[in-house]
Order: sequence, then structure tokens, then C-alpha cells
Amino acid sequence: MDPLTDKQAIRNLRQDYQAARLELTDTDPDPLRQFDRWLQEAIAADLPEPNAMILATADPAGRPSARVVLLKGLGPEGFAFFTNFLSRKGRELDLNPHAALVFNWLELQRQVRIEGTVGRLPEAEATDYFQSRPKGSQIGAWASEQSSPVADRKLLEQRYAELEERYASQDRLPRPPHWGGYGVRPTRIEFWQGRPNRLHDRICYECQTDGSWTRQRLAP
Repeated sequence: MDPLTDKQAIRNLRQDYQAARLELTDTDPDPLRQFDRWLQEAIAADLPEPNAMILATADPAGRPSARVVLLKGLGPEGFAFFTNFLSRKGRELDLNPHAALVFNWLELQRQVRIEGTVGRLPEAEATDYFQSRPKGSQIGAWASEQSSPVADRKLLEQRYAELEERYASQDRLPRPPHWGGYGVRPTRIEFWQGRPNRLHDRICYECQTDGSWTRQRLAP
């Protein structure tokens, strides 16, 4: 068996961040507007999949799991994404409606961390988005029982081919009942900007009981 990556080589991987700075006075009082500003800058910088985010969930016992999903909506209610309700993340969110998100824009030396409560999006919104997706993605959502064991990839491909034939004359498929959207309503959002000597800038927003936001600088 080949040895694992040399421990010292991993320890020596580091970068001194000098791309930008983040002052409290430069941030928007509304963290969603601040996030939108950073997202637009990530898009303008032509980063690969700037809407990719790590979604962390936990089961009722508190055991966490994490994966990368795509942000598909941003508004006053928070951050929207779509998935199979029967997947592991869907089952965990239905039992424990709390989640954390992380956006990591390495090229800009930026990170955004979000914590909040989660609820399902309206069915009409889920259907509208589902039918706007490429046809292949619509068929894939029907073909895959996400997170369930599958004996062979050929079974998935066979199921896909059967559905492709069934819906050959349709471009907009019906939305599967097990597929829809979630919205993460944020209670805490932290903006991180890498700085030299690991003295990074961290600006944290906390949602208050009246819906307003406070913000403060955190030590790195």
C-alpha cells in the first residue's frame, strides 16, 4: 500500500493573504446586501461556480454531515437551494431544521459562514425552478433515489433511458413529489477576508429578536 501524503508536506502548505481588507465601516448594515455585493464580485471575477456552498446538517442526535450544493436564490427570506427530500440532507433537515452554509472564494481570499433555520419553499416555486432546468436534469431527478444504495450504475442508466423514452415529447416534466426547495433563513452571518500574518478580518452579523442586525469585528 502506498504511503499517505507526507505529513510535513501537508504542514508546509500555506499562503499569506494580501488581496484585500475588510473594515467594519465598509460593510453594509444589512448582511444580505453585503453578501450580494461579495457574490456579484465573485461572479465578476469569473470564479468557477461562485454559487457553490457547503451545506452542513445534523441528525436529531447532533451527528453532522456536509456536502456541496448550489445556491439558487437569494432574497429577504435568505438562501435557497433545491434537492431530493428523501436524500440524507432532506431527511435531516425535516427532523432538525437548522443548518450552516459556507461559501469559499479562494481566489478572492474570502469566506462567508452562515447559520440559520430552514424551511421548505412553496411548491409553486419548486415546480417553476424544476421545469426551468435542462431536461436531462429533470429526468435525472426522477431516475435517482438520492442517497439510497444502488447495486450497479447500469440500473441508474436503464432507469434514465426508460424515463427519457417516456417523456420524449415533453421538455417540461412534472416535478417529482419528493423533490423541492429549502430556504435557509439566516440568524448569523460572518464575512472573512484573509490578511497577512493570519490577522484576518472577520465581521460578524447577529440577528436580533426584532429582526434587526448587529455587527462587530471578531478576533481571527
